[in-house]
Amino acid sequence: MSLESTNRRSFLATTSAAAAVMSFPTVLRAQEAKNNKVLKIGLIGCGGRGTGAATQALSADPNVQLWAIGDAFASQIVGALKNLQKFGGKVDVPEARQFSGLDAYQKVLESGVDVVLLTTPPAFRPMHLRAAVEAGKHVFAEKPMAVDMAGIKSVLESAKIAKAKGTTLQHGYCWRFSPNTREGYGKLLSGELGRVVSIYGTYMANVPKPSTNIDMRNKDWGDREWQMRNWMAHEWLSGGPLLEQCIHTVDKVAWAMGDVAPIAARASGGRLQRSDEGNVYDHYDVVYEYPGGVMCHVSQRQMSGAFNEVVDRVFCEKGVLEAPGRVMTKDVSGKITWAYRGEPENMYQVCHNEWFAAIRAGNELNAGEFMAGSTMLGLLGREAAHTGQRVTWEQLQASVQDLSPDDFKLSDAHPVAPVPVPGKYKFS
Repeated sequence: MSLESTNRRSFLATTSAAAAVMSFPTVLRAQEAKNNKVLKIGLIGCGGRGTGAATQALSADPNVQLWAIGDAFASQIVGALKNLQKFGGKVDVPEARQFSGLDAYQKVLESGVDVVLLTTPPAFRPMHLRAAVEAGKHVFAEKPMAVDMAGIKSVLESAKIAKAKGTTLQHGYCWRFSPNTREGYGKLLSGELGRVVSIYGTYMANVPKPSTNIDMRNKDWGDREWQMRNWMAHEWLSGGPLLEQCIHTVDKVAWAMGDVAPIAARASGGRLQRSDEGNVYDHYDVVYEYPGGVMCHVSQRQMSGAFNEVVDRVFCEKGVLEAPGRVMTKDVSGKITWAYRGEPENMYQVCHNEWFAAIRAGNELNAGEFMAGSTMLGLLGREAAHTGQRVTWEQLQASVQDLSPDDFKLSDAHPVAPVPVPGKYKFS
C-alpha cells in the first residue's frame, strides 16, 4: 500500500488493534546472532543524522551490512550512500533496495533487514516505529519520539509490542551514552551530592541552516513537500526547537530527577529573529515544577550574534554538578571536588555499540517508556510557553493533540499554522 494517501489516525488505530491478534513474524533471536549471523541494517531517513547513525551502526559490529535505504527524496539517498562508501563491502545497497517516496519505510522493512535506524523528521517517528516493531525488527529511534501526544501514546503502545516480541528498542538521547556525563550523573544519582535543590540547563545555539534555501522553492513542489524540505521550520514536522534540539537538555533534567514525572511547567518564548515561512519559536524559557519544591529551569534559543552555551548546572545540598563538556562537581563554595579524567569517547558510537551488543547477547533492551517520558517533558514546556499558562502533567496526559494531517500527499496544499500567541493559543 502506498502512503501517498495513508490516513495517519487510521494507521495508528488499526495497527494497535491488529497487534492484539496478529501472529508475530520470525524475529532474529540471540542464538542466531551469536552464531555470527550477518545483521542486515535498514536506514530510514538519509539526512545528516541518518548518515551518522548508519556510520555508527556499521562501526559497532564486525558482521553487519547496510542492506536497504529509504527516504522521501531520492537525492538524499544518493548523498548518504556517497558518504558511506568508506565502509566498502559493508554497504550492499543495489538500486533495487534504494527506496524513495513516503512509502519508502515500508519497502525497507519488507526488504529482509534485521535492524532499522529511524532518523526521519520526528513527525513520522510514531508511524515508522509502529511498523518496525510489528515487522519484528530491532529498532534505533532518534530523538524526539513524537511531536504531539497522539504520537506519544502510539510510541508507548509500540514499546509494549517490542517487549512482547523480545526485540530491542534503542534511543537517541545521546548524552546518556557519554562516558564523562554518565559518570557525573552517576555521582549525582548515587546521592553523593545530596538532594537536588534546583537545575539550570542551557541550550543556547546559532540559527540552524535550512535544508533548502527559502528563496529557492521549486514551482512543482506542493506545500507539504516544501515544508518537509525545510522541516525544522514547521512545528508539525519537527515539534519546534525545544523538542528537536534542546530536548537533550530537557532529557538531562529528567535524568537528574530520576525520570520521575514533574508536577507542571510554566514558560515563555517567542520568535524574535526567525524570518522564514515556518511557525516555530526561536527561544523558550521553561520552569519545571517537581515534587519536593524542586524547580528546574531550561533556557533555549537559536539566535545569531548571541552568546552560545550548552551546560547543565544541577544544584544540590552538598554541591553542584556541571556537565557536559568538562564534567565536574563543586562544593558549595565553588571549589572543584571532582572532574572526569578518562579518555574521551564518541557517545553516538557508544550508543550503537551497546545496542548491537545487546542484540548479539539476546539481552533485553527496551527504552520505550523513558523515551516517551523525556519527549513528553519537552511537550509540557512547549505547550506551557505557547499557551502562557501553567500546564500540569495530568493535563498533558489527557491531551488529544495531533499535529499531523489526516491524509498525506507531498503535492497537497498545507497552509502554515499561525505562530502560537500566548493567551490566545489553546492546547487540547
